[in-house]
Amino acid sequence: MRKFYAACMLAVALSWTMAHTTHAQAQTEPAKAINFQFTDINGRVIRLSDFRGKWVLVNFWAPWCPLCWSEVPVLNELNKRKDFVVIGIGLDYGPDENVVRDTAVRQNLDFHAIVAGGARRNPDSPFRQVGPVDFYPTSYLYDPNGEIVMFIPGQVRLQNILTFMKSWYAKQGLADPTTADSAAAEAAKARPAALQPAKARKN
Repeated sequence: MRKFYAACMLAVALSWTMAHTTHAQAQTEPAKAINFQFTDINGRVIRLSDFRGKWVLVNFWAPWCPLCWSEVPVLNELNKRKDFVVIGIGLDYGPDENVVRDTAVRQNLDFHAIVAGGARRNPDSPFRQVGPVDFYPTSYLYDPNGEIVMFIPGQVRLQNILTFMKSWYAKQGLADPTTADSAAAEAAKARPAALQPAKARKN
């Protein structure tokens, strides 16, 4: 565990440097990640390996952090993508886990999963499976191969994420699935009525 934590610290140090030299806050090389396993507030087991082929953003927040709520619309928007999953982990909220559930409802966190992570000082705190959390909010982005490719200290910026994803897809020789879907939808709208699929007639 100590070796893993040391590796995380090194990865964070590298990504922190990149964060101050690029708008995307991306690392030049992906950091090796472990297959995290969390239990969300509904009792579901959440594993990184469950989302193979999708982007996963793990977002750490605290109920008393007003800065955390400014990025909620962005995170909700990302979570709507078919190739993206947002997991929110509440930390440092005291002994009552219901605070996490109540905060998620009050702040309209429309994420794939919400996890009550206890206190950062706890030896089993979820952040130990991801990377250091020195302040809130803090997020980590995993690519579809399950590797950490971005460390985000502070608020998530939508354009930074989308730009990085577009670049990643291009390097892999893949089409952005959301862009492809949008293009298909626009093409369907522009198609002449005579070429539109015929609707079934009612008897």
